[in-house]
Amino acid sequence: MLKIALPNKGRLADKTRELLADAGLEVRGRGERALTASLGDEFEALFVRAQDIAEFVADGAADAGVTGRDLVEEAGRELHELLDLEFGRCRLVVAAKEDTGITTLASLPHAARPRVATVFPKLAARYFAGLGRPVEIVPVSGAAEIAPHLGIADLIVDLTSTGSTLKVNGMREVATVLQSSARLVTSPATFADPARRGPLEGLATALASVLRARGQRYVMANVPRSALDRVRAVLPGLNGPTVIDIMNGGSCVAVHAVVAAKSIYRTIADLKSLGGEGILVTRIERLTP
Repeated sequence: MLKIALPNKGRLADKTRELLADAGLEVRGRGERALTASLGDEFEALFVRAQDIAEFVADGAADAGVTGRDLVEEAGRELHELLDLEFGRCRLVVAAKEDTGITTLASLPHAARPRVATVFPKLAARYFAGLGRPVEIVPVSGAAEIAPHLGIADLIVDLTSTGSTLKVNGMREVATVLQSSARLVTSPATFADPARRGPLEGLATALASVLRARGQRYVMANVPRSALDRVRAVLPGLNGPTVIDIMNGGSCVAVHAVVAAKSIYRTIADLKSLGGEGILVTRIERLTP
């Protein structure tokens, strides 16, 4: 049983469980407060704070884990990324009060040593050091946006997804430190072990197949053989549509293809205009190229 560290609460935890369930790895625990749970036949889930997962994985307490890239970078531990899970997207940004007139980092007074309030002291320190800009880091445990209003910081480094919370609190983004999303990570030592690398790569492949299938639909239709050249333009698919002869189909053939869900309404209309019949659209659970 390989141990996978998972967030124990919050939106990241919910999205992670949903993805695992879609991949056939439903979390089966003894209760909502359980610290461990079965995760298929090969894995055991460990429920811990998202902030601690990078350390658990780096120290070998877990063979792999799911947490945000921002938390991985803040931990500063060497980890191997198996997969970008594509949810929990956000940005770590530098922000200042709107009434300060600071619109970019270049507009900061050169003689000043700005105080920066943040829940990410290591990341913030590395970012400003990389710019060659001396700052004083003010670590906070949360709600960094209040710090400039209390006079304890000039800037903040905080997470945002839409920027609306910053605007509500009178803050303006002036720079982006990094882009973040949930990641499946392991340690270099674990990844170098063939006995554990195989199952972990299999896990990453299964999750990737679910992610790839989201936003895609499988389309089947009967179309005139004479229209195949035009059908190829309507159904490009992954490598073009699959064409199948129909028993007693006469001049018609069956075509199958994967189509982006956002364009399916147009695809159906185009197939109808080419004489398509019996059009069937289904969801895809997994998609592996």
